[in-house]
Amino acid sequence: MGVAEMLELFQHIRHANTTLTGDLNFANDWDFFTGDPSADFESLTTTGPYAGTLEAFGTGVKLRTRYEKLLEKPGARSNTSFWASDSPRVIETARYFAAGFFGLDWADKSAALHVISETPDLGADTLTPGDTCAKYRDDVDDFGHELGARKLMEFRSSYLPAIADRLQEQNPNIRFSESEIYSMQEICGFETLVRGSSPWCDVFTHDEWLSFEYARDVIHYYRAGPGNPYGATMGWLWINATTNLLNEGPSAGPFFLSFAHDGDILPLLAALDLFPDPPLPTNRTLPNRLWRASQLVPMGGRLIIERLTRPATRHCWNNAPLYPNHVYCEPERDDVFIRININDGIVAVPGCDHGPGRSCPLDQWTEWVEARGRELGEFKDVCGLADGAPDRITFLHQ
Repeated sequence: MGVAEMLELFQHIRHANTTLTGDLNFANDWDFFTGDPSADFESLTTTGPYAGTLEAFGTGVKLRTRYEKLLEKPGARSNTSFWASDSPRVIETARYFAAGFFGLDWADKSAALHVISETPDLGADTLTPGDTCAKYRDDVDDFGHELGARKLMEFRSSYLPAIADRLQEQNPNIRFSESEIYSMQEICGFETLVRGSSPWCDVFTHDEWLSFEYARDVIHYYRAGPGNPYGATMGWLWINATTNLLNEGPSAGPFFLSFAHDGDILPLLAALDLFPDPPLPTNRTLPNRLWRASQLVPMGGRLIIERLTRPATRHCWNNAPLYPNHVYCEPERDDVFIRININDGIVAVPGCDHGPGRSCPLDQWTEWVEARGRELGEFKDVCGLADGAPDRITFLHQ
């Protein structure tokens, strides 16, 4: 679903030659929330309390505050590389974030933004593996990119017809299709981002909104999340590259910032296997599920992998009773731990949360990532790429 379907709904209402009543009475005078949909839908929103520009800048300030000590390290405020996939709104997000994180003059002296193409020829060396995994992208089997859309259609048919009947009782001269009613629900969110509120939000009951929430969970779960056989393999690329950096430690650099689409965060979550739900059914909702797109990939959603250190316990001994005054101690060293932060919530690694703050020791984390990679299979093989295609991410370095 997207801008085309919303515009079709708008035109249907405008040319219906009927006065809408009941829950849709407001739509008689309602106008579309953007004058240039084809352009505006590819850019960050710039108005309203939920504007994408505000969210990105605010997130930069928030993380600058949280990780201020990393910014104080030598060289951290100069010549720092960060990355964005080659999409206008992703690049805009990265720039507004950088202004909040590094400062308004970041482009002059603080950091360098590198744009990574979204073209298919990059193979595994990408931020957008959904564009380079050939079997997934081209839907060569039943489990490619369109799996999510098919599952969404299945579930939509379980709750939208009743809404269509209710609205037609109020407006006998017009009938709305399932696609149009689903667009009404989508407009609520889009218009709220632009204008701060939307009358479309009041058309639906609480239970109908719960169904829409679940519909969004279903499409994300099966399009690139745990419900898609390609999802975790695509996400493991970035997890593995990041794990290599975590093992290098501070010498690699204080932080690595990457920006991509919400659909590129979902495979990372699938690779991490943090939300072990049963497969989401499409004939009913699963009320107690862990997989909720509104919490995992909201606007400005983020996944942070933190590297934590603390002094290790030192063991000392002497050679008493012969030399009781000669004390020997192990060399000083740090214990290193990894912690997962998703949208400001700490999520434990399955079976490895016994470190401080529900973290996982680095060596165990590394073993887990390597084992997960063997379980999922090589990206090139799973995705059906040519022998000469890149097989790993190479650009993540300072």
